[in-house]
Parts: sequence; structure tokens; C-alpha cells
Amino acid sequence: MGDVRRRGAVALGITALVAPLTLVLGTAPAQAASCTTQTGPYQKKVEKFLGRPVDGVQSRGDCKAIQAFQNKHGITPNQGYAGPVTWGVMDLMLKQRAVGNKPNKAGKCPTNKGRIACVNLTLQLSWIQDGSRLVYGPVPVRTGRNGYETRTGLKKIYWRDIDHVSSIYDVPMPYSQFFDGGQAFHSVGLSMWNPPGSHGCVNMTKTTAKKYWSLLKKGDDVFVYGRKPGT
Repeated sequence: MGDVRRRGAVALGITALVAPLTLVLGTAPAQAASCTTQTGPYQKKVEKFLGRPVDGVQSRGDCKAIQAFQNKHGITPNQGYAGPVTWGVMDLMLKQRAVGNKPNKAGKCPTNKGRIACVNLTLQLSWIQDGSRLVYGPVPVRTGRNGYETRTGLKKIYWRDIDHVSSIYDVPMPYSQFFDGGQAFHSVGLSMWNPPGSHGCVNMTKTTAKKYWSLLKKGDDVFVYGRKPGT
């Protein structure tokens, strides 16, 4: 039974990366914006990512598709321009997908700690492993923005609060598991690719945060490494 549950958990995590554009993440719809006719510097790459005709020239259809992507992930401005922020999100998604089911291929997250939650800031991915065995994930996460970076290093979960509310920002932090001061795993109602990032916590979808809550406990190790793009 345990092996079946573990295989199911791993499959769920990989699915989140194989088709991230189909995830329902609860992102609030952006306000309507006019569609630009300007061709962006990443036009061909963005067209290819979105399955549009790749001609490198902005069209009405291109703009609408880009704008829909921007609205889904909270990217502003949301005028359908194929600029560096939009392409940066797409490029990160492609890199996340390429990881597949081997997030610790480089061996950077310790395999001698038993069960441990790993966070790769560079790829904005997290997973849970037990030794060298993948237990859950990898899944996309949203870590600290510039000036509020998620701190790196080996830590331990020291406090869990399923219905936590931030005393600093006065916002709900469901399924909070604190591992470094005020930094914690918790769920948010935003796209995991919503820039620029959190105030230091490791944001997750509700599904992922609930799974982490069920798989981890007080005293479990957390290892954070890498550097979030743009920080």
C-alpha cells in the first residue's frame, strides 16, 4: 500500500510539470488591456511555446494568445507583448519540464538524511526524497523575490500551523510548515509562475501544500540551494 501511494504521489508531481499550462491555480483575472501590435524581441520563441505559427511577426492571434498567458500567470504589463518577462516565465517552464522525474540528478540535495524536502531556487522546483528515492514531486514553487530571498542551507521544520495567518502581512498561509524564521512552505491562490515572487516563503498550490503537510513532520530536514533568477 505504501509503495502504491508513493508511486501515485510521484506521478502527481511529474504531471504538474509536464502540462503546467493546464493547471487551475486560482490566479485572479487581470484587468483587460489593449492588445499591442508591436513585435517583441522574443516573438519567435514565444510563438513556438504557445503553438502559434512561428513567423516572428506579431499578429492579432499572437497577441491574444500571449495576453491570455500573461493574464493566467499574473504577468504585467499584460498587453500581449513578447518581452523578456513573459519569455523568462516560459523558459523557466521549459527547464522545469526537462527535469522529468530526476530532480536530484546532480546530487545537490543530501541523500544521507532520510526524508528531506528539497528546494532548487534556480529552477523553482521542490520535491521530497528519502535517501536517493523520490517520494513526491518535483513540483513548481514560488520563492522569495529580490530583497526577500528564500535563505539557502540545511534547515529543519520547527513549527507547523495548518491555519496560519501572517502577523506581518495579515494574509492566510494555509498548511504552513516553518523551517527558517518566518520562512515556510504554504499554499497560495496564485500561479506558481507569478512574478516577481514571495516575501521569502516557498509558495505552493493547495494540492502540493496539503501533500507536503501529510508527508512531512516537525523535525524533518529541508535543504534550500541555488539562486532564484532575478535575485
